[in-house]
Amino acid sequence: MQLLQIDAFTDRPYCGNPAAVCILEHPADEGWMQCVAAEKNLSETAFLHPEADGYRLRWFTPKVEVELCGHATLASAHALWELDLADPNDILYFYTRSGRLSAKRDREWIELDFPASPVVQIEPPSQLLEALGVRPQFVGENVLKDLLVEVATEDEVRQLQPDFAKLTKLSARGVIVTSSSNSEYDFVSRFFAPAAGIDEDPVTGSAHCALAPYWGRKLGKMELTGFQASHRGGIVRVRRDRERVVLGGRAVTVLRGQLLV
Repeated sequence: MQLLQIDAFTDRPYCGNPAAVCILEHPADEGWMQCVAAEKNLSETAFLHPEADGYRLRWFTPKVEVELCGHATLASAHALWELDLADPNDILYFYTRSGRLSAKRDREWIELDFPASPVVQIEPPSQLLEALGVRPQFVGENVLKDLLVEVATEDEVRQLQPDFAKLTKLSARGVIVTSSSNSEYDFVSRFFAPAAGIDEDPVTGSAHCALAPYWGRKLGKMELTGFQASHRGGIVRVRRDRERVVLGGRAVTVLRGQLLV
């Protein structure tokens, strides 16, 4: 079984978000996939095998299977094209727990067609504010059970040091902290998901399914560029399209090997 490690949402190795991609000939046992993901110990390991006119795609953190993952989908598309398993001019279709997703090439960029996940304003849980130690401008929640917290400045986002033990107790998939940007980007963000075994995810495509409609409405723009300000950092281009979001990113392969068991 071919196994690759790919840095997603970056054009430089050892930046962006690393994902493992395991290419299978047929469906695999869930327990085995979870063991492989725990062994790799990356934020996501993707497993894919041919199905219908595309591929069945599943994503696992070291602890759990997840409903939606952007960077591991980007990595999966990159792997298929790099290994000549798909024509670079073809649109790739992935069948997932979040429905059919697609990927296509745009020169050195890959564009993913994902469902939008807009947030609805909620009363901030007290434990959330205690864990983050911020004064929010806005707090919302989406259907993925992500909490989105807007703060006043980019410096607050970059300097944030959450209490992960308190975040783990929230009934949320993850927490997005964001602000408008004072640099060449439209907005910056960070993403925390300790309950899923990921204290901080370096670059999170699925979070941008909420960030795109949120900042698009606030800034009055259909196309934006976000920077996820983790220690690795990554760039995500977003385009709003009705109830969908197109995520754009680049990827770099850093490892190729074979999974033996």
